[in-house]
Amino acid sequence: MTQAVPQLAWEDFHPGRTFEHGPCVLPRDEMIAFAREFDPQPMHLDEAAARSTMMDGLSASGWYACCILMKMCADAFVLNSTSMGAPGVDQVKWLKPIRPDDQLTLRATVLDTRASNSRPEMGFVRFNFELFNAAGELVMTLTTSLMLGRRRT
Repeated sequence: MTQAVPQLAWEDFHPGRTFEHGPCVLPRDEMIAFAREFDPQPMHLDEAAARSTMMDGLSASGWYACCILMKMCADAFVLNSTSMGAPGVDQVKWLKPIRPDDQLTLRATVLDTRASNSRPEMGFVRFNFELFNAAGELVMTLTTSLMLGRRRT
């Protein structure tokens, strides 16, 4: 399979630009399978046990939500960009439980950009990522910078 030439480079990102994607359905079985392997806490595995936790019912692992957010970002714009990855995550907040079979939508907003001082072929784009459930409630935020290749001049 031939990879298409990325259309989005560092120069295409400016503060305030947004990307939206979704909805993405979170199947109950997939949520539980992820939790069983990577975050085996009762609130992520068993409905009855989860009702007695502060989640008041079965909820997705926050780490599962991070993985879903990454997949949605990839589909929304990253795979069509000169992305070189990220140097880390500044902040993640899990604000409301994500329930089985919920539908999430993503909004990615560019906060700021800067050219790299040490590597002129790349720049940094800082994003605020927001996940919303089907009711339009904000359930998660994540702030990070992506490293993106610059166009050759």
